[in-house]
Amino acid sequence: MREPTFWILTALAPEPRYGYAVIQEVTRLSDGRITLQAGTLYAALDRLVALGQVEFDREETVDGRPRRYYRLTSDGAAALDAETERLRASVEAATAQLAARRRFGLGPVSS
Repeated sequence: MREPTFWILTALAPEPRYGYAVIQEVTRLSDGRITLQAGTLYAALDRLVALGQVEFDREETVDGRPRRYYRLTSDGAAALDAETERLRASVEAATAQLAARRRFGLGPVSS
């Protein structure tokens, strides 16, 4: 799973959100590392809808402009859960390897 997709699914996990709210939540959750552009977001949402991982929730009009809300589906939650477990295993493997490096007296990785 690509990182933007992971963050979009994560942003939608607790509640339905409209596009700009997804962008803001992704930025917040990723500590500013991921900043989605509207075109990227809506292309990803279209793809995720086609995959059945996200679905249309509702549309509201605010200040004369429509807001389309999306929500995570059960399939989307399962995909996010699987990716979270994959990332957790990756972090555990890297952490173990870095601990072994320190045991050999090699110290932290230099940048």
